[in-house]
Amino acid sequence: MFNQLPQPLRYAQALLEHFSRLARLTDSRRLCQGLVESASQLTGCELSQLYLLDDTHTRLTLAAEWHENDWQVREPASLPSDYHREQLLQYCLCQNQILTIDTLDSSLHDTAFLPDSTTPWRTLLCLPLLSQSRHVLGVLLTASTQSLRLGNFADSLGLLGNFTVSQLGLLQRIDTLPAPVMAEPAADRPCPSGYGLIGDSPAMRTLYQLISKVLHTPVNVLLTGETGTGKELVARAIHDYGFRRTRPFVVQNCASLPENLLESEMFGYRKGAFSGADRDHTGLLDAADTGTLFLDEIGDMPLSLQAKLLRVLQEGEVRPLGSTETHTVDVRIIAATHRDLKLLVEAGTFREDLYYRLAHFPIGLPPLQERGQDILLLARHFAEQACAFLQRPVCRWSQAAESQLFGYPFPGNVRELKGIVERAILLCDGNELLPEHFSLEDTVDTSRNLRERLEQVERNLLIESLRRNQGNQTSAATELGLPRRTLLYRMQRLNICAADIRSREKVDARQ
Repeated sequence: MFNQLPQPLRYAQALLEHFSRLARLTDSRRLCQGLVESASQLTGCELSQLYLLDDTHTRLTLAAEWHENDWQVREPASLPSDYHREQLLQYCLCQNQILTIDTLDSSLHDTAFLPDSTTPWRTLLCLPLLSQSRHVLGVLLTASTQSLRLGNFADSLGLLGNFTVSQLGLLQRIDTLPAPVMAEPAADRPCPSGYGLIGDSPAMRTLYQLISKVLHTPVNVLLTGETGTGKELVARAIHDYGFRRTRPFVVQNCASLPENLLESEMFGYRKGAFSGADRDHTGLLDAADTGTLFLDEIGDMPLSLQAKLLRVLQEGEVRPLGSTETHTVDVRIIAATHRDLKLLVEAGTFREDLYYRLAHFPIGLPPLQERGQDILLLARHFAEQACAFLQRPVCRWSQAAESQLFGYPFPGNVRELKGIVERAILLCDGNELLPEHFSLEDTVDTSRNLRERLEQVERNLLIESLRRNQGNQTSAATELGLPRRTLLYRMQRLNICAADIRSREKVDARQ
């Protein structure tokens, strides 16, 4: 820890004195101030700041600041805890990594959280502060206008900072006074980012607020909503913007496999567990260890498997098929369903104890018809994606087409909207989308379900690509970004014959 310091013994003695001084403090506010003063004196920096997560884990609040040899008293200020590319504090927080910048450039980095200085800030050190359970509680920052090697102080300051936040936790549990870091009133907080999702309607803003509550906590989440509302996208957003963002994200649809295969996939198996088990197989729970497992259509999970999943949620233990030993995993479960689990519990097809374990924090996704102008935002997004895929200019939208789209109920929600827009792009011969390109009256045909309609859109895309490439399957696969084997499989599934397309192209050429 001290090898890179010029006077390691003297520094170790000073560090011990600061530990001793902080240990004697019994006031939360004074403890926060003592930490930033110690950090500044130990590193020789003009500035030291302590940011702590609020009770909701959605905001970083400045708890104490030492600047130019004195404590600074500023108006309460806070920053969002979710990470964006240019934000240094949030990067340190969400990645749980030490951040050292030896040459700080305000044109490249967002340094708005640093106080004004006559001399530009040159070096910066950000340290995540951890609880005993290794959860991030805040950030300790030191900065200087001098050229210092602050990375050499990272380990020792980390120990001092972690000790201090542990003391803060003890004081807050013992003392009846308010905690030193208070969350802003909800009405005053700005709406959080969209977490990669599209939409600015009141329903989506409520969804963003709910997502922000679970980003930095290990609580299980249950996503509910109609089919096609984007439950997997929300689950991925919770993972990608949360404290497990650098860990695995594993997806399993509980309705896609029969019971015996689903069990072996989730829990794994040992060699010889059953006929054909010629080797050990790692299950999805082990693959998602330290990360997130997203279980889609949890309402379709068989009862026998529900009992084993409950054991994982209660004890964190997994026993592979064919094994007599269990081992522990650290997995966050995000489940999703379009079914009413309470009705399934009453019907006896879903375990009540598992339901309450999964539904610690339910998040309901709004249907598309309740999202107002988001329909047009999503439609334009899907149109741009389709045009880029087909390598054609972005189509304009006529006002009549927008009005027709806005008035449609969308029983298939966002998934149906995507299919309708992609079909319209294929039908559009010019560069303007018109009402006749959508044919929404035909889309409401109740004789065809959503899967059949989506398959028709996929079929049209494949046929159009094959026609442009005169039936050459290799060229079409390259254009579509698919392996040739995948293209052949989809052509067979959708009953597309390349020979018919080639012969039709020859006829068209002769005409």
